[in-house]
Amino acid sequence: MEITPPLLRGTFVKRYKRFFTDIRTADGELITVHCANTGSMQNCQVEGSACWYSLSNNPKRKLAGTLEIVTSAFGNLAGVNTARPNHLVRDAIENDRVPQLRGYTAIRSEVRYGDEKSRIDLLLEGEAGCCYVEVKNVTLDCGSGRAQFPDAVTSRGAKHLRELMAMVAEGHRAVLFFCVQLSGVDEVSIAAHIDPLYAETLSKALAVGVEVVAWQADLADNDISLQRPLRLVL
Repeated sequence: MEITPPLLRGTFVKRYKRFFTDIRTADGELITVHCANTGSMQNCQVEGSACWYSLSNNPKRKLAGTLEIVTSAFGNLAGVNTARPNHLVRDAIENDRVPQLRGYTAIRSEVRYGDEKSRIDLLLEGEAGCCYVEVKNVTLDCGSGRAQFPDAVTSRGAKHLRELMAMVAEGHRAVLFFCVQLSGVDEVSIAAHIDPLYAETLSKALAVGVEVVAWQADLADNDISLQRPLRLVL
């Protein structure tokens, strides 16, 4: 997915109040940009490391910049803008790069579904029926080629798993899609030590037929796109 204009490089200073990040631009100016990430960003807040940000020309925005990519504690790149994963996965599906999700003729976003008043990230439809796809962004770098999800307790994530289980019970296909915006990794596992309830709920979901896939994105200042599957350790 082409990024236009290309992202700008800066130096990460600090993140605070969850949604604010101070960075130093290439010209040495200290600016505050929006951080669209509700997780802990564990191992993704390295003071003095390289980062990349985008700028908006929307005059109604309080902060013109958005933090996009950071450098992890292990020296890998991590895409921390959680507004991007749904678009990345949709782009990959529409361009036929995900064999597990081929054969559908229509795709819709943010469709209301379930008993817990959720919105599915992507709803795929075709002759074979419906496939409900819930997308999660993965940035928790654990070193040695390992990534984990989640990086913080996520009651919302557990709710989404329950909704996917309900769709399977109704005869539909349901997929949990890990969008791994993290370089230098080759496997994804669940951070049960961070959120044991999520890990337990995922085990139940797997047992009733919810599918899980993980794909890695290539990150660059002018292009971010899903390119390859990763090994799952569940």
